[in-house]
Amino acid sequence: MITKTKLPPWLKRPLPAGKQYNATDNILSSLNLQTICTNANCPNRGECWARGTATVLILGNICTRNCKFCSVATGKPKPPDTTEPQRLAALAKKMALKYMVITSVDRDDLPDGGAAHFRDCVNTVRKNCPDMKFEILTPDFQKCREPALKILTQALPFVFAHNIETVPSLYPVARSGGDYNLSLGLLKKAKVTFPDTITKSSIMLGLGETDDEIKKVLNDLRSVGCDRITIGQYLKPSKNSLDVIKYITPEKFDSWKQKAYEMGFSWVISAPFARSSYFAEKENTQ
Repeated sequence: MITKTKLPPWLKRPLPAGKQYNATDNILSSLNLQTICTNANCPNRGECWARGTATVLILGNICTRNCKFCSVATGKPKPPDTTEPQRLAALAKKMALKYMVITSVDRDDLPDGGAAHFRDCVNTVRKNCPDMKFEILTPDFQKCREPALKILTQALPFVFAHNIETVPSLYPVARSGGDYNLSLGLLKKAKVTFPDTITKSSIMLGLGETDDEIKKVLNDLRSVGCDRITIGQYLKPSKNSLDVIKYITPEKFDSWKQKAYEMGFSWVISAPFARSSYFAEKENTQ
């Protein structure tokens, strides 16, 4: 690990460009679809779009929370767009997708947290593309966990992902609207509700956490049956976001990858640019 100074060489990337990148951009724009790639200023956008993949962001691009690690806008969101599921199906057709990752902003304003819209998106795309495989990266369904999971049962099969994001001690600073134990509980309940479903989570490093805290999070995730994990470097996505405290070396990420496999995770990506949906489409080949 190195204390934060200037960006280290392993975190420098070329600007997004290329024929396939532009094609992905044009398709998303033509269908008026949001992505977490743009709204969260993801550093992998150029690479992923150049591979013809993108993580779609449903339920609008206005979040009801204000997590300090994230650059997604906060405010009062609009009602769910009933045309969005069909536009996702059109995206799948145009891009010839075989694997779709669907995530959303937090929608604490909705009684089901947006679960019915997740269901409708999955089922509509599946109706048009029967061979499509899905990964849903959900909010924590803070006040509606039981009904939300019941609704999502109608959209199986999928990989169920929910990001733990950081260690418990940093929640008041980085994720004040969330609750560490509630997020663990959601992953546990999902495994119970969908016993044949793979569960997945993600954690950012570089916000000031200790190695012991990281180990505890990994152990906690395994204790609730979490199957897959991504571990990546936190990078400040906007001027109002939290500062990076440390840049973690690629060698240290390799060490965490080995430890995570030793703990029993079935699939691990641990690298500076790892994000929750990074190379998600490759998971089915392993």
